[in-house]
This record gives sequence, C-alpha cells and structure tokens, in this order.
Amino acid sequence: MAKTLKVDVVTPEKIAFSGEVERVIAPGIEGSLGVLPGHAPLLTELGTGPVVLKRGGQVIELAVSEGFLEVMPQKVVILAETAERAEEIDVARAQVALERAQAELECARDRQQHAQALAAVRRAANRLHVVEDYRKRKPERAGRLPQVH
Repeated sequence: MAKTLKVDVVTPEKIAFSGEVERVIAPGIEGSLGVLPGHAPLLTELGTGPVVLKRGGQVIELAVSEGFLEVMPQKVVILAETAERAEEIDVARAQVALERAQAELECARDRQQHAQALAAVRRAANRLHVVEDYRKRKPERAGRLPQVH
C-alpha cells in the first residue's frame, strides 16, 4: 500500500493545493473526516472548517467553506466554494467580515437572512481560526501577520 495520497483542493477560481500527503482531515457535515492512503471510496458533502493536510513533519491548513470531498484509495479531491491557505488569509479583512456578519446576524429579519448571516459568520470565524492554528505552529512567522482580535 502506498504511503501517500494525491490531494487536489479546487475552487471555481483556483487550485488551492495539489500534492502528495500522508493524511487528510476535512470538515464533514456531521464532524471531521480523516483519510489515509487506501481509504474506501467515498463521496460526501463538506461543511465550513479547516482542511488539514499532513506530510512528513509539515502541516498545511486551509480554510474551506462548503463543497464536496471525493475519496479514492490513492487520491482525494476537494471541490470547495472557497479555500485559502493559512498564509494567504488577510487577517484584517477576515476580522472586518466577521464583525459585519455578526451585525447582519443580529439584524436578520427572517430565516433566510439569518441563515445567510450565520454562514458568513462561520466562514469568517473559520478563516481566523486557521490563521491562529498556523501561528501556533509557526511562531517565527507570526510577526508578519497582523493580530487577530
């Protein structure tokens, strides 16, 4: 059995990641999913959350929002609405988006507005969470990123 999986993380705008990894952890609708080489085939819906890719001692984390995860024994394809690597996230922009979404959530007048605002809160909070995890793993790079409030 191979020791790695080919992983592609794709959005409508870009290929966020393509490479070989030893493990994939993704946000399923009912909780996190872990995938190792040789995993049984699977197609499932993704929620909003971090995708964690591990290879050797390296951890690559992406903030992903909604999509699909296809697992084959030696390949994983993640089709996501959005996907950003931790080091690409604009913290100030994510903080503003979170504050705006929280304000919209408080002012929501119907179920649709509430659901849309809640989804926006989750996306922004996920982006900030991914940056925080990245900083914990890479303290030498934390000085380059603005503080998360």
